[in-house]
Amino acid sequence: MVLGMTMVGDMFNDSLKATLNAIAAELSAYLREHPAKPQRDDTNVSYRSSAMAHAGSWWPEELGSPSAAGSQNNMRYAAFPEQSRVVIDDHGKMEIYDTGDHRISGVSQSQSTASTLTFVSQHGVVRVSDLKRVSAT
Repeated sequence: MVLGMTMVGDMFNDSLKATLNAIAAELSAYLREHPAKPQRDDTNVSYRSSAMAHAGSWWPEELGSPSAAGSQNNMRYAAFPEQSRVVIDDHGKMEIYDTGDHRISGVSQSQSTASTLTFVSQHGVVRVSDLKRVSAT
């Protein structure tokens, strides 16, 4: 499983964002096809947070592991392309959306107080308002 996000400082450079997302998608696919062997010897690591052992599943367990997850400013998201779902937790209110035929390959989360999310799929920008809400808590 590969989790992560990309950030581009030149926020209006859509060409650079698309190139970076394409590279990240290729790397992710390669890593899924060629998983690293677990290593017991962490000689290159000076500290590992114990929080990682307990991190993760704030989303419904039945969705499994996300292809991408992130959080910032009390908003977090997780994308599950195999289940065609995106989960958004905005200040404790969780909503699950059906992504339909969109395969989410990129996420942009703003650093402003406006707290915005933008998803990208093979069809381009995916607006949450265009997705079917499956459930909310």
